[in-house]
Amino acid sequence: MLLLPHSPMLEASVIVPTRARPDYLRVALGSLLAQDADPGSFEVVVVDDGPDVSTREVAERAAQGAAVAVRYVEREGVAGLNSARNTGIAAAETPFVVFVDDDVEAPPGWLRALLDGRRRHPGALVLGGPIEVRLEGFGLPLCGREPPPITALDEGPADREVDVVWGANMGIDRRAFELAGTFDAGVPYGFDEDMWERRLRERGGRVVYVAGAGLVHRRDERDSRLGALMRAAYRRGRALRAYSVHRGEAPSLARELRWLAGCFAHTFRFRCANGLLLTAHSAGRIAALLRGARG
Repeated sequence: MLLLPHSPMLEASVIVPTRARPDYLRVALGSLLAQDADPGSFEVVVVDDGPDVSTREVAERAAQGAAVAVRYVEREGVAGLNSARNTGIAAAETPFVVFVDDDVEAPPGWLRALLDGRRRHPGALVLGGPIEVRLEGFGLPLCGREPPPITALDEGPADREVDVVWGANMGIDRRAFELAGTFDAGVPYGFDEDMWERRLRERGGRVVYVAGAGLVHRRDERDSRLGALMRAAYRRGRALRAYSVHRGEAPSLARELRWLAGCFAHTFRFRCANGLLLTAHSAGRIAALLRGARG
């Protein structure tokens, strides 16, 4: 892996992998450029998994007049999130690489809290914070018994060592890549942070949850409509089934069908719209299973 010379001024490189979602990227970059950390202490690197003209324009507009260095790079290697991540690692100019998704919004104190956490936990090679889901304009009832099938994380109000944090809010010391390597470009899109972090822990690396370094994983008003959320849950279910197969841990059809029935029943038992999202997610898993069985 190419390691670029590190700037002595910079503490962190915030990497934003993205693919053809300029409206989300615009909000994410706006929140990153509004961080109350010293603007000379970090850079932002947008990694385009397209490439896409609109994505490049958003990144270049964000860079104009910004106190924070913003760079645009195109993903190298095969298409997919992990190739984009690895491209960001190679492009970053600091020893601390911070990944966020393109659909997050980070409050002003987020990066400062993450950097403070790194100073409090110098032995940690990976740090991550809470991820709160925000469905903008969504008005249907949710019972709260199960989270929507959207990446979220809440490990409590205090810092502590954990097994896994998620790539929507994850800072990595470069020493971790020497122990565990970079991300596997052959893994289905997303979902493999736990495998990489498990490999890191097996080799002596520590993962720490920083309670104060939280951000929001958002869905805008258009994508918070029930139909859009169900379609996204279905696609996520298909991808997660492919990941389960990749790991050799895919449940049987009977187990998948039982889960589908439980999700459907949840909708009516608790009058909860999340049951519909979970049902769509489960249906996506079953569709991927049946497609795989047909070859």
